[in-house]
Amino acid sequence: MCVTLCVMNLRLGDRVTRRTALSLTDRDEADLARLRESPAREHLGLPEGNVSESALLHAVFAAGIRALEDAEEEAGYAELAVIEAATADIDRAVARRRRPERADEP
Repeated sequence: MCVTLCVMNLRLGDRVTRRTALSLTDRDEADLARLRESPAREHLGLPEGNVSESALLHAVFAAGIRALEDAEEEAGYAELAVIEAATADIDRAVARRRRPERADEP
């Protein structure tokens, strides 16, 4: 157990502060069993060999948090792109109405 917790701690850089119970459906159990044997476990940062259920659940939880953060960041960038596109049209219109600097030259 210490090996599993140490792996989780090293991977995330945080110490475990609380252990909680988690209700799992039959589908959740099947998904975890599939992940345990899947090449996708490499993306979860799990070590080779057999890992505990808590390590697997923690890795899936961390991956879910990262996915949500990535989606939130992507939505933020999309919103900025819309704002940039709207202000770019205004900036171009203002620039067209400005008197050119060369017009003031003798």
